[in-house]
This record gives sequence, structure tokens and C-alpha cells, in this order.
Amino acid sequence: MKEQEIMKATGEDSSSMALLLGIEHDPVRAFLLLYLIITVLSIIVFKLGFAKKLPPLKSALIYLFLIIGCMPLAFFGIGLPVAEGLIVAALILIIYKVRLYQSKKENG
Repeated sequence: MKEQEIMKATGEDSSSMALLLGIEHDPVRAFLLLYLIITVLSIIVFKLGFAKKLPPLKSALIYLFLIIGCMPLAFFGIGLPVAEGLIVAALILIIYKVRLYQSKKENG
């Protein structure tokens, strides 16, 4: 196969977020943006849904592994809706936290 054929991404096999970021025209820039978006969304989802108060060193270690673990998610995010799923998860957790805060505020 030619190198151009390997590097070419089409709309048929790319997720909507990858296409929105321009994976067809500039794959390197689009991949880095996709990695950044997935990493930020993963940190938000972790913080809203799973994070507990930890010492700074343990917290830094968890975030380091989270940042490293987002690399395979970014590769999957080219063809699968990973970023879109993280957006939905973040929205659900934000709604949950707002409702929880309102409930606690009403009860005292």
C-alpha cells in the first residue's frame, strides 16, 4: 500500500468529532486536538463522578495514569464515538451534581 492511502481517513470510518476536528485534511493536528478533548473530558468525568479527596502525590499519580490512558482512547476516538460518549457522561454527571446540590440546599 502507498503511504498516502494508509494515512487517508474518510468520512465512512471516522467519528463525527474526528471529522469536526478535520481528520481528513490534517490528521496530526486533528488527532492531537482529539486527544486533548478526550483527556479534558475524562478528567471532568473522573472529577465529577469518582474522585475522592486524596493527598497531592496520590492525586497527581492518578491524573498521570489518566492522561496516559487517554492515548488509546484517542486512537479509538478516531473511528468510535469516544469523545461524544464522554460529553454525554459529563452532562449527566453535571445534572446529577446540580440536582444533588439543590436537594441538599432545600433540606437544610
